[in-house]
Amino acid sequence: MEISGSSVFYAGLGAMQAGHQRVDQAASQIANTSVERSATSQSSDYQAERLRAVDRSQQMDLATSNVEMALGKHQAELGVKLAKASDEMLGTLIDTYA
Repeated sequence: MEISGSSVFYAGLGAMQAGHQRVDQAASQIANTSVERSATSQSSDYQAERLRAVDRSQQMDLATSNVEMALGKHQAELGVKLAKASDEMLGTLIDTYA
């Protein structure tokens, strides 16, 4: 019987990376929304409408971005817990049978 603790450890690392990427993307969306709002407040109504029409299909609203950021944080935290548990379990198995 082969026990592969490293695959669980790498799954935890993958979850941490995915959570980090999710937080980065959500933060980028929030920053882009803030930049667009300040740009539209300084331009004419016609220019502002053109800007909104171009980017409307690609934008997420602020609430969705905040939820995505929170989910990414939790995903990364769970990845850390998974990797830590895998590491502790591997140490326990080696100590028990060594």
